[in-house]
Amino acid sequence: MEFSSKLLEEAVNEMSQLPGIGRRTALRLVLHLLKQPESQTVALSKALLDFKTDVKFCKNCHNISDTDLCEICANKSRQSEVVCVVEDIRDVMAIENTSQYRGLYHVLGGKINPMEGVGPSQLNIKSLIEKVKLGKIEEIIFALSSTLEGDTTNFYIYKQLEGLEVKTSTIARGIAVGDELEYADEVTLGRSITNRIPFEKSLKSQ
Repeated sequence: MEFSSKLLEEAVNEMSQLPGIGRRTALRLVLHLLKQPESQTVALSKALLDFKTDVKFCKNCHNISDTDLCEICANKSRQSEVVCVVEDIRDVMAIENTSQYRGLYHVLGGKINPMEGVGPSQLNIKSLIEKVKLGKIEEIIFALSSTLEGDTTNFYIYKQLEGLEVKTSTIARGIAVGDELEYADEVTLGRSITNRIPFEKSLKSQ
């Protein structure tokens, strides 16, 4: 792709670093911004910069938040004794959109994936185990995607929880194998949370 402007080329190169954005799409977005009032581009830049510099992670569940404790963890009406383990913020948003779950969350920040150099120590697993050891959590719901990496992560955490007084369950397999949670429709995802099964049973079916 030939560019008539070095500035345009640099802008496209940066925009195309975003996931799912190819160079042609990046060019279209950059040219769109060029046509907009300067104030709109400045507002976009400021919003992204403020997000990058000021965003916090909830000290309890590791969810993205504006404060030290996210709105979900701070909500006294939530069932604090039930914790749903998810990969990232997108999964929290997907489950919240179902309006079928009233417990808390624990965001791992990814899944165990040796091929990409992601091990248990790179994830928020230790803090989850420590919370369970306090004895206030009655149930852990595994809600990771139905992939090899998701199943591996579920099983690793399950083994870490052995000997602790906590019930473990997993979302029902209404979610197709290989699917990411964020792409499931709200009805299917809601039912999979409501109809969750003991984690031990999911091991026997594999």
